[in-house]
Amino acid sequence: MHYLGQEHPLRDTLDKEINARPYIPLSMPERVSHIALKTGETGGVEERDHLGALCEKYDVPPPPDGATHFIADMGPFRLRWERHTEFSTYTFFRSEVCEEPFLHPVIELVSKDWLAEMPGEVINAVHLELEHKDTPRRKPSEISRLFGGQTYIGCSIGGGAAEMCTDLRIQEDRFGRILMRDVSMTARQAGRTIQRVLEIETYRFMALLGLPFAREASPDIRRIDDSLAEIAGKMSDKSDEFKDGELLEDLSTLAAEIESISAHNSYRFGATRAYYAIVQQRLNELREDRMKGLPTLSETIERRMAPAMKTCEYTATRQDFLSRRVTRVAGLLRARVEVELEKQNQEVLETMNKRAGLQLRLQETVEGLSVVAISYYLIGLLGYGFKAAKAAGLPINPDIAVGVAVPVVAFLIWSGLRKAKKILLSGG
Repeated sequence: MHYLGQEHPLRDTLDKEINARPYIPLSMPERVSHIALKTGETGGVEERDHLGALCEKYDVPPPPDGATHFIADMGPFRLRWERHTEFSTYTFFRSEVCEEPFLHPVIELVSKDWLAEMPGEVINAVHLELEHKDTPRRKPSEISRLFGGQTYIGCSIGGGAAEMCTDLRIQEDRFGRILMRDVSMTARQAGRTIQRVLEIETYRFMALLGLPFAREASPDIRRIDDSLAEIAGKMSDKSDEFKDGELLEDLSTLAAEIESISAHNSYRFGATRAYYAIVQQRLNELREDRMKGLPTLSETIERRMAPAMKTCEYTATRQDFLSRRVTRVAGLLRARVEVELEKQNQEVLETMNKRAGLQLRLQETVEGLSVVAISYYLIGLLGYGFKAAKAAGLPINPDIAVGVAVPVVAFLIWSGLRKAKKILLSGG
């Protein structure tokens, strides 16, 4: 009985995630085959179904729905399955003495048809042999023979609790090889150590997936960089040869290209950084010590992976910086286009003002002519009236009357037109 209030709906999910993927205690000697497959982010259901088929063959309960981790004893071997974000790992264990390491790996006990139908693409596969501490130490020439006569690396790990040798190469059977010898490990320490070593093997391959993306993107980034510099140079050219509209269109095309490249690469480069950080963390957890005359695992992996990781990091930085530069140059060009539009609008307004002034003067001229024309016709009518009055016997001189009426009539007509104009302009 508990006395807690309302719990967060994800509490149990987070607890399972924290406690998932426990270390498996291992007895010595132990033989291990490990396979990592890149399955993408949606392959969980297919993988669990495939595991279910193997479990049915050995009468073992299958993994539950939604499981991302599964451990089972199949009899001839023990299986550990782990589902990660974009890849999954299958590790097969068998406790037995092997006189000749790697001659008959554990994977031989697994159905070939089942292995051939495993979902995904193999990104890494490795055989690991953990020998008992009572096993006689092997001579360097014998160890080299186990790795196909190639040079190998070796180190003491776990503060001297075990010794490990590998060549970090894919052998003819398409598996890598790791030879480990117990010195003073406990069963749990052996499980932790082997899991760390296998994770280093898997994560270093996953981290290196970013390198082809960097190599593919580098020429395009260089081309876009050169094109951007060319556009910036044209922007600084004061001649009218280069139109801002055309430059803005070219710049928009470059922006679309760099965004397309970033969208294609950003996830991969982010994953590369994360995987490489895990590799470095696992290497630190191994607590390596140097064996006489041999390079350690850490220095070998760092020497081989660091240039590739720097290339990915540099490419990611270049494309991010180039995207910001394109945005900045586009902003400058748009500002210049807007300033040019403002100037053009100002010129248009000035032209409109001039035209309005001309129209006003023309209107005033027309108004003056209108006053004269109306006055002329009205005076003419008054002249006829004055002559008629004289003929009727009134003492009127038509010529004098017309002369006196001219200024009066012109003033009245001018005043009337001004009043009508004011009424129209005021909206009345």
